[in-house]
Amino acid sequence: MSRLMHVKSGPYAPPAAARELTAVSADGARLHVEVHGPEGAPTVVLAHGWTCSTAFWAAQIRELAVDHRVVAYDQRGHGRSPASPVCSTDTLADDLEAVLKETLAPGERAVLVGHSMGGMTVLAAAPRPAVRERTAAVLLCSTGASRLVAESTVVPIRPGRLRTWLTKHILGSRAPLGPVTPVARAILKYATMGPGSAPHMVEACARIVHACPRKVRHTWSQVLDLLDLDHGVRELTAPTAVIVGTGDRLTPPVHARSLAAALPNCLGVTELSGLGHMTPVEAPEAVTGRIRELVRTYARDGRAQQQTDTYTQVKEGA
Repeated sequence: MSRLMHVKSGPYAPPAAARELTAVSADGARLHVEVHGPEGAPTVVLAHGWTCSTAFWAAQIRELAVDHRVVAYDQRGHGRSPASPVCSTDTLADDLEAVLKETLAPGERAVLVGHSMGGMTVLAAAPRPAVRERTAAVLLCSTGASRLVAESTVVPIRPGRLRTWLTKHILGSRAPLGPVTPVARAILKYATMGPGSAPHMVEACARIVHACPRKVRHTWSQVLDLLDLDHGVRELTAPTAVIVGTGDRLTPPVHARSLAAALPNCLGVTELSGLGHMTPVEAPEAVTGRIRELVRTYARDGRAQQQTDTYTQVKEGA
């Protein structure tokens, strides 16, 4: 608990959950889960990225919980979920499956939203029947399926072995991040956010990222370095929208375009001019608005869900 470090006021202060619970994953890992908003409303499930926590979704939770049931959970080792010795794309999928099982009613489908490693979580879980049958639609924010280190532009030199080597060692560093200082804010802003990001946005992200334990940060960096979820993209048959910042250095727009080309049912790519990797914080209105659109089209309208079922059956029978 003591490692949590959040802003205390404003749009990025985490709202109090209506209910907190624990989901138990396949290997026994315990996951902190928050439920916001009215029971019986359409459900949105939020999966955060590497080094983040449920606090990352503060702006989305605050707006959506007015008329949506919002489920947010801490990935293992992040936020209030204890660290686990086992970290892999399979455990990401196990954890999402456990959260859906714990929070959704029988037959209920949710809109799944994943940012960065959270998007990779959705891709890892895409082939699983238990996840497919609970997914109405998906929003992938600032994410990719493979070649993360090779495509990253955090190191501002030409692509090649040297850039890949330097990026791998920077992102996989075991060094502590230390306190949130002006220098730390400047480094985080350069690496993860657009140049126009307001100071309160940078502060919120810095506090969340710096709260992630050093060992957890390093362990998951090794998983992301070897990531290959291209098969998961091809098996994500639910209607899927993609959002990316044009200035994203961690998962540049090349990833979003590759996802769009490979997804069986892509609803298009939204490229946010000048924004970086932290799109839900940098452009909360755009991300929240896209989530609302997906809920209106695929989670509120029974006919839309029926069309999705038919599409999935056709793809699986092909």
